[in-house]
Amino acid sequence: MKSADSCTSIEEIRNAIDTIDREVIRLLGERFQYIKEIIRFKKPTEESIVAKNRFEAVIASRREQALKNGLNPDLIERVYRELLNHFISEEMKLIKQK
Repeated sequence: MKSADSCTSIEEIRNAIDTIDREVIRLLGERFQYIKEIIRFKKPTEESIVAKNRFEAVIASRREQALKNGLNPDLIERVYRELLNHFISEEMKLIKQK
């Protein structure tokens, strides 16, 4: 894939964006596979699943990563809060199935 500044048409840019989006979604799917496995190592309690300290540490870390990559840290925080809350909900469902 070409670098953004070497693209010569809107189609090249759009194709690159589509490729990146597919990879982002693939990686989120991979992340979810780890989420499904992490419950093997957690106590089957809401406190263990929610892991408030870990949650806040992840948010802080992703905000720092956003800044380093020229992104709005508030946006990245909102995205990650949504993702983490969704994955916590999924973990809770999986724990209840056991």
